[in-house]
Amino acid sequence: MIDHIIPYGHQYITEEDVQAVVSALKSDYMTQGPLIAEFEKAFSKYIGCQHTCMVSNGTAALHLCAKALDIKEGDKVITTPITFVASANGFRYCGAQIVFCDIDPDTYCMDLDKLEEILKASPRGTYKAVVPVDFAGYPVDEEKFRKLADEYGFAIVVDACHAPGGSFTDSKGRRQMVGNCKYADLTCFSFHPVKHIATGEGGAVTTNNPMLYHKVSLYRTHGVTKDPALLTKMDGGWYYEMQELGFNYRITELQAALGISQLKRLDWSITRRNEIARKYDEAFKDTKIRTPFRGKGITHAFHLYIIQTEKRKELYDFLRENRIFSQVLYIPAHTMPYYRQFGWKDGDMPVAEEYYRHCLALPMFPSLTEEEQDWIIEKVLEFASEL
Repeated sequence: MIDHIIPYGHQYITEEDVQAVVSALKSDYMTQGPLIAEFEKAFSKYIGCQHTCMVSNGTAALHLCAKALDIKEGDKVITTPITFVASANGFRYCGAQIVFCDIDPDTYCMDLDKLEEILKASPRGTYKAVVPVDFAGYPVDEEKFRKLADEYGFAIVVDACHAPGGSFTDSKGRRQMVGNCKYADLTCFSFHPVKHIATGEGGAVTTNNPMLYHKVSLYRTHGVTKDPALLTKMDGGWYYEMQELGFNYRITELQAALGISQLKRLDWSITRRNEIARKYDEAFKDTKIRTPFRGKGITHAFHLYIIQTEKRKELYDFLRENRIFSQVLYIPAHTMPYYRQFGWKDGDMPVAEEYYRHCLALPMFPSLTEEEQDWIIEKVLEFASEL
């Protein structure tokens, strides 16, 4: 028996993490110092991209991508309804018209066939961007999105906030790390406490496009630059220019120090999360509990372990009674009151809505102990025996 609450997600902070932050506190900088560039360089090397811009959170990352792509009032952007609302909101901030595309019933990611149906129904160039989400850590096939992007003329912004360390295999048999932007224009990450790399808040944009990187970096810091190559004049070493209307979306030195330390454990985190997932899979294989799908050639990052059950609310309540805090993720974005005002309604995304009626995220984080997982499994099996 477990006598404490088990959350659905939790940060893992080591003594090395603590010492990294303490060292940053004792340094000359708390923000805009050398650790941010060091974190960006280390992240780029791990992911395999050319440019990383660290920002204040994942939502800021999405907003900056929209700005970098010059999304304007009325531009159409497609995303999935099964995601946190930030995936849509980041583009809505720029006035985009959000179009939702239903999900694949196996992966719970955007359905490529349904996406193509939407694209075929309008002239080329109708949609400015498509924002697929690596939901729960399952990497989308970015190569297939690239083929559609080239045919229909849109930019690809991958919301990979659930999937650092995930990968997929392309048609040539090459492993493609999520965020390397081999096929995507931009990729966004989050460093929220329940994510793989936890810096409190924080996020990142990766790209291989130097112009997009320049725009993201400029908008991150008020639209201000001191780069001599970009200035319209030079008055002295103090001189800077505000060239665009930007934002304060900076990450701090303290967060960067923590991120650098946590990045060193990302491979371990992915391995441990997959071990936990396999144990869940084995435990529930002969029950009516539906476990997550895994395709060939992918590395699932397992930010979330989503099951489906006919009695989701009953299981949710039963687990809470036993100090297990599962979570329902996500309420379909198109059913939110804000997006209903644009005409979206129940029934528009039938697969997403069916998913929502049955989904439940069990505790999934690398510091979950064997004893804790055994208790979760025991209680789920106890409930499932009555189904």
